[in-house]
Amino acid sequence: MKKLALYVFIDALGWEIYQKYGFLADLNLNSRRLETTFGFSSAADPSILTGRYPDEHTHWSSFIYNPQESPFKLLRYLSVLPPVLFDRWRVRHYLSKLIKRINGWTGYFELYSVPFQHLPYFDYLEKRDYFVPGGILATDTIFDWCVKRGVPYYCSNWRDSEDQILLANKQVISEAKVKFCYVYLPKLDGVMHLHGPFSVETEDKLRELEVKIKDLHRFAEKVYDDVSLYVISDHGMAPVHSSCDLMPAIDALKLVYGKDYIAFYDSTMARFWFFNERARHKIIEALETVKCGSIVDQESMKALRVGFPHDRFGQIYYLMNEGVLLNPSYMGLKPVDGMHGYHPGEIHSYAMMLSNRIIPKEIQSITDIRKTMESELAE
Repeated sequence: MKKLALYVFIDALGWEIYQKYGFLADLNLNSRRLETTFGFSSAADPSILTGRYPDEHTHWSSFIYNPQESPFKLLRYLSVLPPVLFDRWRVRHYLSKLIKRINGWTGYFELYSVPFQHLPYFDYLEKRDYFVPGGILATDTIFDWCVKRGVPYYCSNWRDSEDQILLANKQVISEAKVKFCYVYLPKLDGVMHLHGPFSVETEDKLRELEVKIKDLHRFAEKVYDDVSLYVISDHGMAPVHSSCDLMPAIDALKLVYGKDYIAFYDSTMARFWFFNERARHKIIEALETVKCGSIVDQESMKALRVGFPHDRFGQIYYLMNEGVLLNPSYMGLKPVDGMHGYHPGEIHSYAMMLSNRIIPKEIQSITDIRKTMESELAE
């Protein structure tokens, strides 16, 4: 009997979104709310593939403090040029592609809106493509597991369009040689960032995805005798109701960036490093007066499985309340209508799993998704 485990990954299809709109309802799939990891996709996606938390697979935030080995040292000279030339998304995107090519990086990389004068303080974590074997050096992924056991599989090329990805999967399935397909569909995330998770555009995208997934599933069933379908996500998406600009509060302290402290402003979190106790005290005091979020202490970081034996990700973390966007940030200069990266216990953070198989009770987190993969492929 020819069997196929078909895993369809939809970026940011959270449990609350699924609850509101439903998804693939006519397939009568089993469903499960899943806990996500603290952080962004750079933490959640490796957690799905490795079945481990960030403190085990070592991937968390993409930009890390490491001035000694920063690949961005020459970019400081671009800071003297008019911002209108290099703060445009298109210009930075092509510059990102050039930097990636020069350094031989295979993973996802964007400069976003990180100021050029501050980039030399940072290194970049996601230099290797972790969707191919050997991409995460700290541990194995499901793809390493397949290679080691001789399980034939196919993983989508995340650089391709969704239509290209679906066509490529159909081609692979038509040959009936693989036992496992990982279908990567990322565009819902962008739609929800731009329009919000509970928008007409989001519902339209969901209906489009339903049609395409059902088509792929039907195609697979014509080729294989048994197709196990799993639809999974990495996290949810919260509607943004307000924004908070932290930078003026920090700039008002008259501390010197690079001498007294370093800061990295993510879209929902600010991370700080200190070079003296005066700076630490003043910044913490200032953060405690800002009411749009709160400091995540070290014990909480450990409990969230993002406690590390080094401070490359930060020394102090200020996390926004759900629905509050840190803006402007190093991730973007304009507000958006949807965002993720809040505390994993917030209602809109939860991921989900759908399947035509019974989902065991112990599958409670995105780190448990790999268990279902191994179970399917062990049969």
